[in-house]
Amino acid sequence: MNPIIDPLQGDFPEVIEEFLEHGIMKCISFNRRGTLLAAGCSDGSCVVWDFETRGIAKELRDKDCAAAITSVCWSRNGHNILISAADKSLTLWDVVKGEKIYRITLQQTPLQARLHPLESTLCLICPFSSAPITVDLRTETTTTLPISLSEKPAPTSKNKFSDGSAYTPTAACFNKYGDLVYVGNSVGEILIIDHKKNQVCGIVTISGGAVIKNIVFSRDGQFLLTNSSDRTIRIYENLLKQQDSHKLILDEILPNSENEVEMLKGAGTNCLSLFREFQDSITKVHWKAPCFSGDGEWVVGGSASKGEHKIYIWDRRAGNLVKILEGPKEALMDLVWHPVHPIVVSVSLTGLVYIWAKDYTENWSAFAPDFKELEENEEYVEREDEFDLMPETEKVKESETNEEDEVDITTVEKDSAFSDSEEELCFLPADPCPDPDVSGDKHTGRRDNSSPLSEDHNGYSNQVEGPENSGGEDTGGVTHLKRRRKPSEKVLEQQQAQKVQKSKASGKSLKPKSKFGNEQEEENDMNHFGDENGFDD
Repeated sequence: MNPIIDPLQGDFPEVIEEFLEHGIMKCISFNRRGTLLAAGCSDGSCVVWDFETRGIAKELRDKDCAAAITSVCWSRNGHNILISAADKSLTLWDVVKGEKIYRITLQQTPLQARLHPLESTLCLICPFSSAPITVDLRTETTTTLPISLSEKPAPTSKNKFSDGSAYTPTAACFNKYGDLVYVGNSVGEILIIDHKKNQVCGIVTISGGAVIKNIVFSRDGQFLLTNSSDRTIRIYENLLKQQDSHKLILDEILPNSENEVEMLKGAGTNCLSLFREFQDSITKVHWKAPCFSGDGEWVVGGSASKGEHKIYIWDRRAGNLVKILEGPKEALMDLVWHPVHPIVVSVSLTGLVYIWAKDYTENWSAFAPDFKELEENEEYVEREDEFDLMPETEKVKESETNEEDEVDITTVEKDSAFSDSEEELCFLPADPCPDPDVSGDKHTGRRDNSSPLSEDHNGYSNQVEGPENSGGEDTGGVTHLKRRRKPSEKVLEQQQAQKVQKSKASGKSLKPKSKFGNEQEEENDMNHFGDENGFDD
């Protein structure tokens, strides 16, 4: 990361920096620190990328699963990954060992699976055509969560309520502490549920009653985002700052209310407060995979229109649109923001993962107003005593420093933003592969150590010596290379042409020679050719 940047520039991505390619990737998820990126593929495998080196660190492949992956989710410490697939399977993996810990099969296809923030075996599932459920992977017990008020109970048949009205899949997520589940249903309501008691603690109604398609918390748990079918992204401020604070609200409202519905709505107003609404009033596009930035200052959402890869970025505080990122002519499938850096990672319909980063511009004058940028180098004459004087503050600092103290370079200080009692997995250890066997026995099938090049040379020698030994001469299997050979016709023609050129240069004409003279000249030429090529009589 380049520190010499203009602080007035927005801290959000601007251009495509790189893309990752491995099969057809469908969904992605970062670990808490953003050092590892998990991507679920269409063939049922999950690829873990080292985001620092942009290389594949691990590939999790289940031989029992060949269906497309629908969602991936990291555990809090990064040691486990929860993977849901289109074959209704739910698998918890050990990332370091590459082994399956738990695997169960659900009755419905899970569209989204999320692990509990603190319990590594408890997860929240949003099935395709039923109410959200909590699943304990250790005991394989499931609990169906309520998705509506008492006058409209949970659906008893597929895609329909008990009164015959249409039902669509719901969205759900844990809060920061994991004690509450926030469920968005198809009638425009946010239900705040205590999943341990399976009790509704509050209800927040969305204006218009639009279907809630996505619901997600910011990283610090202070804001809640909802994406509805009315093409509007709504931001709510979470008023429950402390864990189990919803119990105090229920204790205050319950004695003073006779109607359960009104009581829950009153509790909902004390839990969530509408903060912002974002929409494209011109194009009226639907949004896909909206989320917060790592620090919660930006809100990002992808266009759900086919044939375009557009990403919209809003300022959460000001409420204005700050950037529209336009990618290739491919539909957007999934979208995540890096937990720490201003980086957005998106998945296209073709299975490519695009990395959007900031286009940094160096501006030294932004840090020092009196700094002068030069177009070309200038010679600077240094004063003799310019760097001789040492300020008194520097002398005091130098005296306080003990050079004999040992410096600890092995202990890693914990970041206050990621302080945990348990050790967190940030990088995967290298898994070296053995070098391939290059011995001659394995690849060529020879008993000796001879190479193909030596065999070709021996074959060529035998071919050359074959006609010479065909006259019945016994050499005892030994090849004699020092023998006089008759030059070919081409060599004789070249020698004759050279003689013609020499005679023309000297002004002499070639005279016809006798038969005896020609034979003597031919024999001399043969001797000359043998001497040049190292052959003896």
